[in-house]
Amino acid sequence: MVIEGSTLVGYPSGEVTGRSTVVARVPVGERHGTVVAETPFHPLDHTWPDQPADRGTVAGIPVTDCMTGAVADGERQVHLGENIPVRRGSPGWSWLVVHVTPEPVPDGEVDLVVDAEHRHALSTGHTACHLAALALNAALADRWRKEVPADGLGHPDFDQTAIASSRILPGGSLDVYRLGRSLRRKGFAVEGLGESLPEITRRVGDTLKEWVAADAPVTIESPGRELTARRTWRCGLPEGEAAIPCGGTHLASTARLGAVAVALELSGDGTELTMRTTAG
Repeated sequence: MVIEGSTLVGYPSGEVTGRSTVVARVPVGERHGTVVAETPFHPLDHTWPDQPADRGTVAGIPVTDCMTGAVADGERQVHLGENIPVRRGSPGWSWLVVHVTPEPVPDGEVDLVVDAEHRHALSTGHTACHLAALALNAALADRWRKEVPADGLGHPDFDQTAIASSRILPGGSLDVYRLGRSLRRKGFAVEGLGESLPEITRRVGDTLKEWVAADAPVTIESPGRELTARRTWRCGLPEGEAAIPCGGTHLASTARLGAVAVALELSGDGTELTMRTTAG
């Protein structure tokens, strides 16, 4: 069947259930991929795979994976994940949420149910990740010798300048930053960073404690319900409103995190900084 239009998604507003019509089937190895018109499921984003896919059921059948797919207008072949040959959101393509199940999903309207507990754990991890990144930016602000782009709170954006990988975990996150020559040329001072990590960790922790206590509201701004709509995470912190482009899921306020802690570790050769964030 020919697919007309991108999948509409409800996860940015917190939806975990829905009912929709099956519009396409996609083979995924020996498993079965199903595309519906509208879904509450959050798929893995192949371009920046930080937040894992939602779990749950479609028509009572377990969803073992949830992928991003794309199909050129008027064509039938659906490309999946890393095999998508165009940039995310490219015109002339429909962008799809593909629910992967061990057996076929029946035709017609089906019920979609996301594992709400797992979603909540990932939302907790993602909200904590953004806050920790902002707090780390503030704690490292005095290490910049040149001007670089600032984050939403006005601090040099170390997170976006140095990030190598980010992985959202249930109740936390794991972020790795490169501290190589490129970052040094941009003006970041790495000298003495290892010895300063305990003090930097304390500063980050103190800031996070204040932000959790402030019960700051968290919202997702979206121009539309299409999968590829460019969404923005916003948080009204005491220092001002922070904004970060984000396609993931989040809690509604900082207080719902309960508490947030970070651990910072410098690699043996000093070229990578790892931040482990936990919440709850």
